[in-house]
Amino acid sequence: MSAKRNEPRLAPRKRPGTFRQPRRQGGAFAIMAVPLILLMIGVCSLALDLGQIYNRKADLSGLAKAAALAAAHELNGTSAGIASARAKAKQVAESLRYQYFNDGISFTWNDAALTFSTDSSRTGTWVDGSSPTGLYYAKVDTSALASTAGQVNTFLIWILSPSQSTVQLSDVAVAGRKQIAVTPIAICAMDPNPAVARTNTSAPATELVEYGFRRGVSYDLMQLNPNGTSPVSYLVNPVIAPGVYSSAFDTLVMGPFMCTGAMWVPRLSGGAVRVSPLPSSSPLADLYTQLNTRFDDFSSQQCDPYGAPPDYNTKAFDYTQSGGAPWMSPGTGSAAATATTSRNKLETIADLPTPPAGTTAESYGPLWTFAKAAKYPSYVASGTPEPASGYATFSTSDWINLYKSGPTASGYPSTPPYFATSGANYKAPSAADLNISTLQRRVLNVPLLSCPVTAGANVPATVLGIGKFFMTVPATATTLIAEFAGVLPEQSISSQVELYP
Repeated sequence: MSAKRNEPRLAPRKRPGTFRQPRRQGGAFAIMAVPLILLMIGVCSLALDLGQIYNRKADLSGLAKAAALAAAHELNGTSAGIASARAKAKQVAESLRYQYFNDGISFTWNDAALTFSTDSSRTGTWVDGSSPTGLYYAKVDTSALASTAGQVNTFLIWILSPSQSTVQLSDVAVAGRKQIAVTPIAICAMDPNPAVARTNTSAPATELVEYGFRRGVSYDLMQLNPNGTSPVSYLVNPVIAPGVYSSAFDTLVMGPFMCTGAMWVPRLSGGAVRVSPLPSSSPLADLYTQLNTRFDDFSSQQCDPYGAPPDYNTKAFDYTQSGGAPWMSPGTGSAAATATTSRNKLETIADLPTPPAGTTAESYGPLWTFAKAAKYPSYVASGTPEPASGYATFSTSDWINLYKSGPTASGYPSTPPYFATSGANYKAPSAADLNISTLQRRVLNVPLLSCPVTAGANVPATVLGIGKFFMTVPATATTLIAEFAGVLPEQSISSQVELYP
């Protein structure tokens, strides 16, 4: 027993798959943690810097775009439009905030940030708007605002580069017209002069005649020609800007533009437009149903009511029917002023200095459905918008002098019949379309061309002005009867504006 006690102990055998545990090295992680923490702080600081820069850039971009769009909507070729553009840009800009803690900081507007141009190019000529004619585009450059608006104080970037302790940011946006509310049907100006004074028999004042048209008189736009006795009318290429050549356009694709009454060009001035003549026989065969959606007639399914809504008043003032023009005496007559070729041109009896023999009261068509005859002395220069209150007008007691051998007014309302909201002169659209109906949708803004136009299709033509014509009755394949209501300066016509790159 004792001998066994004195025997040396053998080292225990290692079991298969077991390893000796290394010595503890707890201090190594602490050493590595310090640079990792510093790296994490640096990354977070850099992310914070970049986040601030990104957010401020987004703020400035949003301000520039919103202010440019607001300003562009107001441009109408007048000094008042420029002033309104500045006011709208200021209102929009100062409603925005940056640095979102403590409810943020308001931008402070500076009119120097807003300039205007005739072209959408950012590198083009941009002016302050002191001469407003032809200015269709607005540009906002936020670098003209207070420097604090675009200044970002950095947390880490300044350590890496002391010159970058603050970063100065800015943005630029350009907005302007993309389309114009002009119907791409053109007719000849019956006179090249924007305005002349017409002296009527014993009238108390001279009457305003614009490009040969008298306000308050209904014309069949498909039966006019200042240079001959055969009717001429044209389609205008609705997608090609003036001065740009294009291949011939397909008249079958004109339908949507007739529905909306708009063209995909910002203007019609500044160069020749491209036109093609309508056929003298059934000129509107493919287009009249689109025009008639203004009377809430969508039976042809050529237009969608939401894109081309009906007029708020769909009453057809058809003077050929009893009750069609209840203010007129006699009670019925021609649908429009009767055509005549007595002066070797196709015009109406209302345009002659003296009506021809045989003219009767019924020959003048319905009068003053939408607009009254205007007095020439109140006219302002061509290209200037008409005063908001309109030009001075004649009264119905002057009809005997304005329209020799013509009708008289019986029960003419206080405002032109179209503007009625009830009674014999009003007809509501269908219940389904009433809420989307639009006042004055029956007004067509029609280009007035310098004629004669070169013969052939897809030829150049010059637009002298844009006439405002009110559809008194639905169009047909051969007729488009509308009352002349004045001339609109191009920039005063409502249009869609968009941002430009």
